[in-house]
Amino acid sequence: MIRVWDPLVRIFHWSLVALVISNAFFNEGGGDWHEWLGYAACAWIALRLVWGVVGTKHARFSEMRKAWPRRGQFVPHVRDYLRGRTPRILNHSPLALIGMAAMLACVLLLGLSGWMMSWDRFFGEEWLEETHEVLSNALLGLIVIHVTGVIRESLLHRENLVASMLHGRKSDLER
Repeated sequence: MIRVWDPLVRIFHWSLVALVISNAFFNEGGGDWHEWLGYAACAWIALRLVWGVVGTKHARFSEMRKAWPRRGQFVPHVRDYLRGRTPRILNHSPLALIGMAAMLACVLLLGLSGWMMSWDRFFGEEWLEETHEVLSNALLGLIVIHVTGVIRESLLHRENLVASMLHGRKSDLER
């Protein structure tokens, strides 16, 4: 077994899950808790972005980028993925990287739009509230895609990715 996900990455992942679930389903009407949990999610992402540059080997974005297909190979990679023929990757696959970036960007934009709603200049602006709601729904859609991808990859490669995100280890590539 290889340690892939260090404690900070795992705590970040599950904390962000808890923050998003809490704000999406228990505090969705706004209020102080909604705001502070949103700010906490953005702070966690800021920490994760720093850790993606200076953190442990598998936490670094430069390491994740190594799995990216060569120029002109992305569409064939997607085709292979849809056919269930992609190789097992120790870190994030290219599609997982896109999904991760999209989810993190969505949370940050939710934080920004929520914060802007507290400004006098934007108080009561319908377009901003609608933008916040669209981003929230987009994030939930991305999460559904993420969970579906985790289940698919776990079944395809016979590896429990949820468990590896709990204990931090994955089996060696040579299986």
